[in-house]
Amino acid sequence: MKVNELKIGVILSYFQLILGNIISIIYTPIMLRLLGQNEYGLYNLSSSTISYLGLLSFGFGSAYIRYYSKYKAKKDEESIRILNGTFLIIYSVIALITLLAGIILIKNIDVIFKNGLTQNEIYKSRILMLFMVFNLAISFPMSVFLSNITANEKFLFQKLVSSLNTVINPFVMLPILIMGYKSIGMVIATTVIGIINSGLNIWYCFNKIGIKFKFRKIDFSLIKEISIFSSYIFLNMIVDQINWNVDRFLLGTYKGTSAVAIYGIGSQFNTYYMNFSTAISNVFIPKINRIVSESDNSVELTEIFTRVGRIQFIILSFILSGFIIFGKYFIENIFAGSEYKMSYPVALLLMCPVTVPLIQNLGIEIQKAKNMHKFRSVLYFLIAIGNLFMSIPLCKYHGVIGCAIGTSITMILGNCILMNWYYHKKIGLDMLYFWKNIVNFIPGLIIPIISGVIMIFIGINTIGRFLIMGIVYIVIFLISIYKISMNKYERQLFIEPLLRTKAKFIA
Repeated sequence: MKVNELKIGVILSYFQLILGNIISIIYTPIMLRLLGQNEYGLYNLSSSTISYLGLLSFGFGSAYIRYYSKYKAKKDEESIRILNGTFLIIYSVIALITLLAGIILIKNIDVIFKNGLTQNEIYKSRILMLFMVFNLAISFPMSVFLSNITANEKFLFQKLVSSLNTVINPFVMLPILIMGYKSIGMVIATTVIGIINSGLNIWYCFNKIGIKFKFRKIDFSLIKEISIFSSYIFLNMIVDQINWNVDRFLLGTYKGTSAVAIYGIGSQFNTYYMNFSTAISNVFIPKINRIVSESDNSVELTEIFTRVGRIQFIILSFILSGFIIFGKYFIENIFAGSEYKMSYPVALLLMCPVTVPLIQNLGIEIQKAKNMHKFRSVLYFLIAIGNLFMSIPLCKYHGVIGCAIGTSITMILGNCILMNWYYHKKIGLDMLYFWKNIVNFIPGLIIPIISGVIMIFIGINTIGRFLIMGIVYIVIFLISIYKISMNKYERQLFIEPLLRTKAKFIA
């Protein structure tokens, strides 16, 4: 049953990713036009500011699953009950701290954003942040139940709820926006949906899994052990917050809500881009852990690392090249509007350097399996601090482009240069072999690049041209890569689903 749930969970994960992106691409333009640029920027700024309070979770979620699985394997029900009780107490305390910290933050919003926001925007941001702080505080104790569902591998229920949320969310939000309630209406609706989700998770844990708690005997040595385990995960959380949210915070401080909105749209395309890579590499995590535990064969690890990296490069080079050619027209004329024209260079500045770590993200799992991920955590933390100090003057003098440049430079230094050195010298992966295999793709990209330049020269200035040229580019890219760059394994991966589909139609 667990094997079937695992397979269904994987299928639903891909389904949710594709469905979520499609719905977001359809819903976001409507939402942007109903909200307006300043209102969207204010909502984005409030959300990114409150997200810093999410650091108070200290990465304990991963620790819960690890220790739950450990006790479950030993059939130690007593320790599981104590674990559940310990985490519920810890997260309840964190929730109270979050509320207190949130209230202090909200009271000082006028001091933080006095140069970037108007008095009316400061007033509205306080209301938005109040609801967001409440949502975040509630989510901490509720995460015990969500983690329990994950630890018990009840992926079917979990992914079904997530998929339903993905579908229902725009149908709830759009009527609220049409009625004119704008960002405050959205955050109230989000609160209600969050409470319903929490209720469903609690019901499932008690009625289907049979979760039990024990509060009388708190294991303080366990809390210490969990804290040590979570410390590097916490460090990674800080890095992510700095890299992906600090720019919006700085723009809100120095440039105002419209700059936050422009950057937010560019960042959103970068998020779409990153999601496609992660979905592929996650499938290989169990295999990586098995190889490391059984033989720690560097040659075998390099082969898998390179094979997955090549597949990711095919997908990402297709998305990135297509975005370079068609992204400007899509953002300005279909997705967001002409007032968001600077979102296009922001997206490119974020997407181009992040391509290298995305085609190498299986390396993160290899580091974890070898217990050699501390270097990455510390390095990324130092790079993120560098990003913060670099972005402040760049934001002041160059606005959204300056912030994106700061993030881009630190990405190139940390992800593209230093991590490749670490993979080669310390992890034992043959990075010369890896990059030789990636460079082999370049001949297959020449024809699509030339065709893209011709399309830009002709001009993509109507929806009709956008659609026709888009289809032509897809066909040219796929044929060129298939004929020139793909190896036998990759061609098989590409052609097998098509052959199966053809066989079903013929049958």
